[in-house]
Amino acid sequence: MNLLAPRVKPELLRELAKLIDKPEDLFGPSGLFQEIKKSLVEQLLEVEMDDHLGHAKGEQVEGARGNSRNGYTQKTVKTDGGPITVQVPRDRDGSFSPKVIPKHLRRLTGFDDKVLALYARGMTTREIQGHLLEVYGTEISPQLVSEVTDSVMDRAKAWQSRPVDAVYPIVYVDALFVSIREGATVRKKALYVALGMSLTGQREVLGLWFQQTEGAKFWLSVLTDLKNRGLSDVFFVCCDGLTGLPDAIAAAFPMAIVQTCIVHMIRSTLRYVSYADRRDLVRDLKPIYAAPTEEAALTALEAFEKRWGDKYPGAARGWRTRWNEVSPFLAFPGQIRKILYTTNAVESLNAEFRKVLNPRVQFPTDDAALKVLFLALQRKKTRTMAPKEWSAALSHFQILFRDRFPAA
Repeated sequence: MNLLAPRVKPELLRELAKLIDKPEDLFGPSGLFQEIKKSLVEQLLEVEMDDHLGHAKGEQVEGARGNSRNGYTQKTVKTDGGPITVQVPRDRDGSFSPKVIPKHLRRLTGFDDKVLALYARGMTTREIQGHLLEVYGTEISPQLVSEVTDSVMDRAKAWQSRPVDAVYPIVYVDALFVSIREGATVRKKALYVALGMSLTGQREVLGLWFQQTEGAKFWLSVLTDLKNRGLSDVFFVCCDGLTGLPDAIAAAFPMAIVQTCIVHMIRSTLRYVSYADRRDLVRDLKPIYAAPTEEAALTALEAFEKRWGDKYPGAARGWRTRWNEVSPFLAFPGQIRKILYTTNAVESLNAEFRKVLNPRVQFPTDDAALKVLFLALQRKKTRTMAPKEWSAALSHFQILFRDRFPAA
């Protein structure tokens, strides 16, 4: 049998075409497709009933005293094109259980996916309700939307506790804040995000955690959770300049190199600086983080301190006191430095999270926010570093971390 051959006779298609004046006549909520779908479902139900009883509708069966047809019940189900109302045949002893539309089913395949896709884009339950009514002619309750989206929570929690790789060359950590309602008040809770760069150069979100505030103590519990899920070694952890975070990383992964994000360092430095001096000061910072070697960077730092130390002692002091966490990337070639000295990878992810979080303004629970974030991640394409760039970085890591590099 040729599966690619047309299954509908051309004569029938020509007859159907005569019934169509505009696209809505074909694709609309009450269009031809919906009528065909309704008719097909009802015919399939009749066939199922015939098979269940052992004889066709209207067929006389001599001496039959067993089960028989007993009229119809009306049932409305949601479909991709809108709701359809079908006549479901009944039998006298109530043993008929249709497969086309099982008992208690109210949505045909595809409807849940449509709701989840809208939810993942940041639409509220009320907005989804209005959208489906306007575009598809499907009237649903906000409670139904919640039921559909609640179905993803088991998947989200399984994802959150899944095993991770034993080794990630780089892990980026950062936090953003989400408004969560607690009783009568709305609080800004910290959402902790860990993004790993795998040995194949793929960016993988390792987990999402909620906590009242961002602090090094909770970051330690995050890193411990990752260890419990199978992570045994990290070469670099790139993070912001949160106080105590390097100590938390050292406690969980003693051999990891902590790299403070240069962009965060610059932002932190500018907190001490008047607006009038910012452009000149940023220009004088560049020779530090753009230096070819650590020795040259220290020379540039000394020049920076001589010019700005008296006027902005806090700005100069920050680089000096955090030098051990600021300088590690300087030991690497230029093409590798750009993946080590900034948390841009995780901040870019956080920007995508904000796009779906911001329309909600606030969430009733942590789980409600997690649903949106998890669905957004499911829609997101996995990003992989350019093979040439990652190959160069991996070759360097294999030499530098020879004893810790996993066997092929």
